[in-house]
Amino acid sequence: MHEGCSGSFETGRQIVDKVRMMGFSSQFMPVPLQVKCGQCGKEFEMETFEASCTQCGSVHGVTPCHAFDPESVMNAGVGY
Repeated sequence: MHEGCSGSFETGRQIVDKVRMMGFSSQFMPVPLQVKCGQCGKEFEMETFEASCTQCGSVHGVTPCHAFDPESVMNAGVGY
């Protein structure tokens, strides 16, 4: 079910599952974000709605509605 921009997520895995289900995981975001890895703390550039940390490989995701906000990026875990 599509909840538009009102959907809320408690975990990074929920976000990554959602963007994968919607087919957005490999699509480029409007503007790349500098984000801090939720696993190792290294900063990396996130260009797609699903991206992995260049240091530890932890997967991060953000929904298209919140792609402008680095605070909305959530960590799903290494290798997820």
